[in-house]
Amino acid sequence: MPLNSQRTIKTPVEVAGQGLFSSAPARARFCPAETNTGTVFLRTDLPKPARISATIANLAGGQDRRTSLEDGTVSIQTIEHILAAINGLAIDNIVVELDAEEAPGPDGSSKPFADALLEAGFDEQGAEKRVFVIDSPICVSQGEAMLAALPGDGEYLDILYDLDYSPVKSVGRQVLGFRLYEDNFVEQIAPARSFLLEEEAREFQARGWGEHLTPKDFLVMGEDGPIDNELRFADEHVRHKIADLVGDLALVGRALRGRIVAYKSGHSLNHQLVRELTDEVAARERAGSLVRKPTLDIRQIMRLLPHRYPFLMIDRVVELRGDERAVGVKNVSINEPFFQGHYPGEPIMPGVMILEAMAQLAGLLLSSRLEHTGKVAVLLSMDRVKMRRPVRPGDQLVIEAEALHVRTRTGHCKCRAMVANELAAEAEIKFMLVDAEPI
Repeated sequence: MPLNSQRTIKTPVEVAGQGLFSSAPARARFCPAETNTGTVFLRTDLPKPARISATIANLAGGQDRRTSLEDGTVSIQTIEHILAAINGLAIDNIVVELDAEEAPGPDGSSKPFADALLEAGFDEQGAEKRVFVIDSPICVSQGEAMLAALPGDGEYLDILYDLDYSPVKSVGRQVLGFRLYEDNFVEQIAPARSFLLEEEAREFQARGWGEHLTPKDFLVMGEDGPIDNELRFADEHVRHKIADLVGDLALVGRALRGRIVAYKSGHSLNHQLVRELTDEVAARERAGSLVRKPTLDIRQIMRLLPHRYPFLMIDRVVELRGDERAVGVKNVSINEPFFQGHYPGEPIMPGVMILEAMAQLAGLLLSSRLEHTGKVAVLLSMDRVKMRRPVRPGDQLVIEAEALHVRTRTGHCKCRAMVANELAAEAEIKFMLVDAEPI
């Protein structure tokens, strides 16, 4: 049965190997994480360790045959097999430390990672699992390839994959159904390895990729079957395609419920569907928030925040879930004083004011923890700040804040601001919790 609460792993575990493309040695260390962290990768080999969340917003472009992330100049390559193991085992929160740019790929499958995570064990967390139920069809296509997300009739994600290699006798056409979160991912899907046709393998290494690999290390399909190797399943190829799909769907950041139907789909098409699903998740969560009555009206906000005109940036809070998540609204009016100088004839809300609104909402999120403690949240730093689109008079900013860590003396929140279903800004904000001085 599907789990209703979030979970992480109990103890850290490691997997080492060489990168499938770079051949560089790498070590992945899986660590427990707090609720609502999601999956986060941490490059530990850099002078300043860099964190990249596994979301479609951080997907690296221009990649071939793999899924990678990037944030500015920092990238993490070939993570789909890691993500497949995490998603296949219904892990919600985890930090993956990497000491190289490319993740290890010991045998081209998810099995080494799934086995390690099973060894670590699971810790059920108190927070409710973040679930997205597919209730309307979403379909993407590229040429003959097609991928569709459809409503289902249960508490699972049913995947039906049609792999059509009919011209290749050693692969042929393979069709397989798999029920994620109920069927045994570790035994049925995780062992399936990446595969290349013989001609593709020659081209692969001609480009300088996988120089350490031989057909004994990698599944290379000749005319009559695998070269110098044996199949783990008669239909190992379609099973691996399902593994890749499970990994790419992890970028939605929600446990999906419904059905996925795939025909000749690969990473590129998987990513298209994830973008569509992510947009639908954001739109539905915002719509759900806006139809509810305010959780905090302006009078309650003014009792919790010290800010006053013209610097109070939150008009109402429509969702406040403990110290885990908050959703607030800022109605942007032409009467805002900053529009007098920013800019005459072309009014645009200053980016610093959008960031201030996000910081104020994050402060309200921490207020439930700080109330009656004599502490106040003082801004410490802003990281991964990105401005995505201009905000103009008449726009309504819907701001979301999620707590990544809240401790005795520090708070760390991930925030984003949306306008009409479009991302306007995002940032990670840290606070120092200090004693309030008497007035």
